[in-house]
Amino acid sequence: MAIRYAHTNIIADDWERLASFYEAALACARVPPPRDQSGAWLDRGTGLEGARLRGVHLRLPGHGPEGPTLEIYQYDAIAPAQPAPANQRGLGHLAFAVDDVAAVLREIIARGGSALGSPSETEVPGVGVLSFVYARDPEGNIIELQRWSRP
Repeated sequence: MAIRYAHTNIIADDWERLASFYEAALACARVPPPRDQSGAWLDRGTGLEGARLRGVHLRLPGHGPEGPTLEIYQYDAIAPAQPAPANQRGLGHLAFAVDDVAAVLREIIARGGSALGSPSETEVPGVGVLSFVYARDPEGNIIELQRWSRP
């Protein structure tokens, strides 16, 4: 049985705005076509009655044309949620390897995101020096920016 990672999904309040953020701040690229999906097949698969979703896949940077995507979708009916703290059980964050943690954090903030923490650094024995920070996209999802280097 072959298994290959395909994508991670974010449910957005405004899929177009959030997709544009990931394109501009984190070098993701749209994979056409945009999606507008509904029907009995979607209801069965999601377990939701009358589901309709719209959105787009974004190719994640650094993995080439066949790499995994970030799927940003918006349902017509969205259940309310509060932004999760970094230590909430479940999926925690999306991580991006970057050359300059502070510079990309500034770009995230300039494009409507926010800082969750402040840039930090530690040596991980046998692995290297980790520089990282947590941030939030414009809808509150947590993003980790990280850079590994040798001590």
